[in-house]
Amino acid sequence: MIRLGLRLALAGGREAAIRLTLIAAAVALGVAMLLAAVGGMSGVVKQSDRYGWANAGLHPAQPGDRDPLWWRLRIDTYAGSSIGRVDVAATGSSALLPPGLTRLPAPGEYFASPALQRLIATQPADQLKNRFPGVLAGTVGPAALPAPDSLIAVVGYRADELSGRTGAVQVSAIPDSAPAHCPGGCWSGIPAGGLQLILAVIAAALIFPLLILIGSATRLAAARREQRFAAMRLAGATPRQVAIMSAVESTVSAAVGTVAGVALFYALRDRLAEIPLTGAPLFPADLSPGLWGLLAVIAGVPVASALAARFALRRVRISPLGVSRRATPKPPRAYRVILLVLGVAELAFFIGRRPETTQGQVLAFLPGLLVVMAGLVIAGPWLTMVASRVLAGRARRPAALIAARRLADNPATGFRAVSGLVLALFVTSVAVGVMGTIAADRGHFDPGSNAMMFQLFRDEKNAPTGAVAPASLASVRGVRGVAVARVPAPGITVPQTDGVFPYALASCADIARLPAATHCLPGARTAWVFPDLTASADNEWTAPYAVGWPAADVPESRLASMQAMSLVVATDGSIGAVERARSVLNGTHPMRFGAITGVDWQADGARVFEGWKRLANVVVLASLILAGLSLAVSVAGGLTERRRPFSVLRLTGVSLGTLRRVVALESVTPLLTASLVAVGAGLACAHLFLKAQMHLTLHSPGVAFYLVVGLGLLGSLGVIASTLPLLQRITGPEAARND
Repeated sequence: MIRLGLRLALAGGREAAIRLTLIAAAVALGVAMLLAAVGGMSGVVKQSDRYGWANAGLHPAQPGDRDPLWWRLRIDTYAGSSIGRVDVAATGSSALLPPGLTRLPAPGEYFASPALQRLIATQPADQLKNRFPGVLAGTVGPAALPAPDSLIAVVGYRADELSGRTGAVQVSAIPDSAPAHCPGGCWSGIPAGGLQLILAVIAAALIFPLLILIGSATRLAAARREQRFAAMRLAGATPRQVAIMSAVESTVSAAVGTVAGVALFYALRDRLAEIPLTGAPLFPADLSPGLWGLLAVIAGVPVASALAARFALRRVRISPLGVSRRATPKPPRAYRVILLVLGVAELAFFIGRRPETTQGQVLAFLPGLLVVMAGLVIAGPWLTMVASRVLAGRARRPAALIAARRLADNPATGFRAVSGLVLALFVTSVAVGVMGTIAADRGHFDPGSNAMMFQLFRDEKNAPTGAVAPASLASVRGVRGVAVARVPAPGITVPQTDGVFPYALASCADIARLPAATHCLPGARTAWVFPDLTASADNEWTAPYAVGWPAADVPESRLASMQAMSLVVATDGSIGAVERARSVLNGTHPMRFGAITGVDWQADGARVFEGWKRLANVVVLASLILAGLSLAVSVAGGLTERRRPFSVLRLTGVSLGTLRRVVALESVTPLLTASLVAVGAGLACAHLFLKAQMHLTLHSPGVAFYLVVGLGLLGSLGVIASTLPLLQRITGPEAARND
């Protein structure tokens, strides 16, 4: 049976060749996208683990460990990009060697990543190079880099020199995975768990449109094939033999498509790795589904294709005469919407009950979204039937009446053609709803916030007192003023309020010299402030203080005796001024986390968000492409199957234009009805996901969303219109003969 099925599939003429090509192309595209999603889930974890070695200081050496390595991690910044710096000093000949190094840098030497070397070579020395003592002696290799463009330096010191520096610890082991917890702070990318959840949802969202396209391509010329299989049944073939032959065709094309999809994924992997999902690109080798993931896709897609083919041609299993007995199916009932409601209810259940682990979140949200997608497909025929009855009640022309009657007779067939696009619009609504809300929540990127820089001291055990600002800072070109926020001395009580109250002390005279800072209320000499000396009216926590800092009952003369909490520097906002001031601050106060501006604070999040937007665009585009192919195949296949009844109608005097309006109405009616429900369900799911996962409320989609939906629907109408010329070719008198 398998050999006969192969012969029928490969020697079935032009129709079989077109069908095989369509299925193979659909599978290739779907497999490539599935591998990209699965590989991305693995890639973000691998990238997160690449930060692990830099956090060796979280695991200090134990007494008795041989030749421990003095270690100090520092996080610097340049123009919004983080620089990881590790200071090391060997205590013996067998000291540890960090990954990516051929040897430890000697005192007075430093190694830098390729991207950092290029940056140092192109920028003025007082803005960057002067932060690294000594000479560049080597390169930090890929094994130590989270991303190809990572900025990392390893600086060598003498053991007696580094041991006296704040934050230095001895280590005797270097971890190879990301730390689970970061007491005192660590260097890491964004949490991989959230991205794993998003990519898992993407992988699941791509499966449904792919299977629908495979099923649609399988049904192409299904009527003629069903007659052929029915004849085989009459000749003695068993239902099992017919089922095997019907599945062989899709399995063969799916296998070819799977091989092509794997090749396509690896051909595009370098470009896919450049998408900054975590705010930084991935190494292409890290964007890999792994052996088991690859085998699962290679084995799973052809099996799913075979099942889709068997389901698509299930009517030939009724009896040898099952194809001839085509009774009108029973109308769908309203209970079909139950699954859709259950999926939405499942997502709503986790509001306030979000699991803590990534695996738990995947198990919580992914099934709900899958159930909603399945519910849309199951509820679609009922929605189509309701729409057909409305269309029949308002019909004023023969075309509308015929289309409404045909849809009412078999709404499942009418909806099947547009089901792929309905799911694509659901995916689009979820993606745009989630990303648009996150964008609105994060607010606008304000370049003006680059004018204020602050250096926190609170993470240090021995924060400085007295004149904290270095004398050379005042002479730096572009610096406008300097102020210090202090930790209240013992005995000074911070006033208690119902809301968030500023908890640091500062001189109002110093604050007045900072143009971008929030100033004190009139008459205040010292004031209660936040460490960065800014309060925004757009932030619900700091809004009460945007009008001015409240006065503190503390003499200005006492401030110098208190420990510094932060040092705030006002500049003209230019990159040169900011980086020169940062170099002075980081050289004078070598902290674990260096001086930072508002732009620096927003930059990492902006890069991550931009990567997510690009990912969402890719998913939306891929879903619409799959849906468009599915729609074209379904409409063309439906026309081919109905060539005889349409030919009879033409012989009875029905014009070609009327038939075209019938076909258009049969496609547009379920399309618009189910699309409206899909968009509403997508936005509802986006709101529930945001509420449960991020405690955010869905932000109303902007014009771009409605433009995407409108273009998707217009494209669908164009696809439908492109198939209408087939009517003239397939409805000639010869098609009406009695076979």
